[in-house]
Amino acid sequence: MAELAIVVPTYNEAANVTRLVERLESTLTGLSWEVIFVDDDSPDGTSSIVRDMSRRKPHVRCLQRIGRRGLSRAVIEGILSTSAPFVAVMDADLQHDESILPVMFHKLINDGLDVVVGSRYVEGGSVGDWASSRHLMSRFATRLAHQVIDAGLSDPMSGFFVLRRTTFEAVAHDLSGHGYKILFDILASHEGPVRVGEVPYTFRVREEGESKLGYGVLLEFAIMLADKYVSRFVPFRFLLFSLIGASGVVVHFSVLWLLYRGMAMEFGTAQATATMVAMTSNYTFNNWLTYRDRRHTGLRWFVGLISFYAVCGLGVVANVGVATALFANQGWILAAAAGAVVGTVWNYAASAVVTWRRR
Repeated sequence: MAELAIVVPTYNEAANVTRLVERLESTLTGLSWEVIFVDDDSPDGTSSIVRDMSRRKPHVRCLQRIGRRGLSRAVIEGILSTSAPFVAVMDADLQHDESILPVMFHKLINDGLDVVVGSRYVEGGSVGDWASSRHLMSRFATRLAHQVIDAGLSDPMSGFFVLRRTTFEAVAHDLSGHGYKILFDILASHEGPVRVGEVPYTFRVREEGESKLGYGVLLEFAIMLADKYVSRFVPFRFLLFSLIGASGVVVHFSVLWLLYRGMAMEFGTAQATATMVAMTSNYTFNNWLTYRDRRHTGLRWFVGLISFYAVCGLGVVANVGVATALFANQGWILAAAAGAVVGTVWNYAASAVVTWRRR
């Protein structure tokens, strides 16, 4: 059994995986280890290259995910796929300095720590040749992270760390799995203090492939932050769904006003058109944001839209039925509010099962 498992999430890293394995082999001599590449079905053939290596190198494994995306969820699946008592997480792009892995591993064991992080911001570390915009974005995200966790880390946004399997198992069922910052997710989900340490390193320049970093990463992080704040009171996905539903009301009345008052369209036709536009708007934003981990693309986008129309149609029936039943005894305000709540809950629950069901 491997003592240390290195989990490496990949997407289009065919040019880097072989070199990473060679570097790990020269660095981790004397340790019992394995490397698990968790590939999100890369079109450049990353998984085929890893499988070819695994035929010659038993310490190399490939976990290919089809129909699933996301770095954090890839890391979670990779850790769950190994029985090693210690796990390291790093990127495949060769920007993380693999030569400090033995230092991180021995510090974890010798100092009795739960997590050891490769840090760019502790003394001796550096972000290398980052552009000023990327440095600013990273610093801003780090400052936000410190508002949620107080682990004494200079770099809680690092994607390069080693941890005990028991530490991961303590939080595995509470992880959001959103975005790219799995270390932050682990620390924010842990109850009680976490024993942490840091080892400095210099972030390298990517040599091959394309960077996945962008403002979408910052958006994912902001969503995960909100999830950690809100989920103790109400499921964050339901909150997003409800907020998008509220925006759909604005869309509906805007389109209705434009068609009925601005273009003198017959009211019934204008109302039906506004309803369809609002439902399409809700579907589009929910597909992009609320269910980004199950996002529909291509032909499936249109199939999902039709199913969403059907779900919302039944939601209207539920809304009107409840409101009508309460109207006589409770008054129109309470009746309308109850109907809206029932309709929203129905749309959320039914669309999760029908429109954005897990494949």
